Formats: sequence, structure tokens, C-alpha cells
Amino acid sequence: MLELLAVAAAGAAAGFANSVAGGGALITFPTQVALGVPPLAANVTNTVGIVPASVGGALGYSDLLREQGRRLIRLLAPMLLGAAAGTALLLLTSEAAFEAIVPLLIAASCLLLLLQPRLTPRLSHAGDEHSPYLTAGIFFSGAYGAYFGSAVSILIFALLALFVADTLQHLNAIKIVLSGSANLLAAVAYAFLAPVEWRYAVTIMVSSFLGGRVGAHYARRIPAGPLRISIAVIGLAVAAVLALRALG
Repeated sequence: MLELLAVAAAGAAAGFANSVAGGGALITFPTQVALGVPPLAANVTNTVGIVPASVGGALGYSDLLREQGRRLIRLLAPMLLGAAAGTALLLLTSEAAFEAIVPLLIAASCLLLLLQPRLTPRLSHAGDEHSPYLTAGIFFSGAYGAYFGSAVSILIFALLALFVADTLQHLNAIKIVLSGSANLLAAVAYAFLAPVEWRYAVTIMVSSFLGGRVGAHYARRIPAGPLRISIAVIGLAVAAVLALRALG
């Protein structure tokens, strides 16, 4: 029961974080690893469990999403194609290889999370939302999101800020749906083909939905900076521990 409560708390925090700042997987992934779940199983369990967080977040931004229907449809295609590629790649990755790769992925995610405040002002409104470079970037984001996914929302947000001339709240709404669609596609495959820890996955599903819904409500009101820094610092510590374990 204590383990499930810990996972539920991590899921709620991850859903909240994804709606506000991103990086929610850096909460649920290390929580599962700390409870003894192998990294590959923790990763696919996290992918399955975190899907409802995007649903909760999207509901909180439903008014802004209705204004961007065509844009969303246009960006969903490369996102889903990339997610399919990332899903296939993960299913072909061995447990040992994933354990060796994951510290680097976590460290890169944390650095991206920390650098977001400096990246966004420099990238904002610099291009054309019909650019093929945006399409390619979204495809890559979908592949990364399905393969590991931590801080993928930061990558998507940076791309949108670079190519789409709109308010940051409109971009945040699109970001939530795009990252959620990649998670959903990967989750369907992992549910049948990967070692999902279902008691943790279901717990994260419920708690991340609630956290995502609450996070979307407060995302327009609270500063994301302290949350971003806290998640990144914890994530870097987790990356160091996993790297030492992989080397040992």
C-alpha cells in the first residue's frame, strides 16, 4: 500500500508538472526504479500511465484548443509517425542497452528543462509554422517521446515557439496534446508487447489525470521556474545514480 501511495503521489506530481513546466517523467520514472522496477519496465509503465495526464491538461485548455483545430491536425501526423518509429526502436532495444542509454537521456532532459527559460525568448516567433523544419522537428520529438519521453514537452514547446507566431498559452495547449498523442500511440503498443507493471501503471493513470487537470488550471497563474529547477536537480541526481549502477 505504501508503494502504491508513493507511485500515486509521483503520478499526480508528474501530471501537474507536465501541464505547468514539463519533465513529469523525471518524477515517476525514478520513483519506480527506487521501488525495484527495472529501468526498461519503468519506462514503458510510465509511458502507459502518464497518458491520462495529457487528457486532464487538454481539458483545462479546451477553449484554446478549439481555436487551433487545423494547426493541431497538421502537426499530429508527423508527431504520430515519429512516435511509431520511437516505439519500434524501444521494442528492439535490450534491457542492458537501455540501462546504459537512460542516464544520458535523463541528463539531456534535465539540461533541456533548465535551459528552457533562455531558449524560449531567443527562439520565439522566428519562423513559419508551415516550415518543413518544424515538421522534421515534430517527427523527432515524437520518436523521442515514444522512446523515453522525459522533458519531450520542453522540446516540443521550443519548436513551437520557434516556428509558430501565437501566444505562449496557445502553444502550451498544443504541446500538451502533441506529447499526449505520442504517449498514447506508444502506450497501446507497450501494453501488448512490453513488460508493463500494471498495478503501477493504473495508479499513475488515475493520479496523473488529476494532476494534469489541476496543473492546467494553475499553469496560467503560477511561475514554473521553481518547479522546473526542482525536477531538473532531482533528475540529474537520478541520472548519476543510474550511471554508476550501469558502470558497476
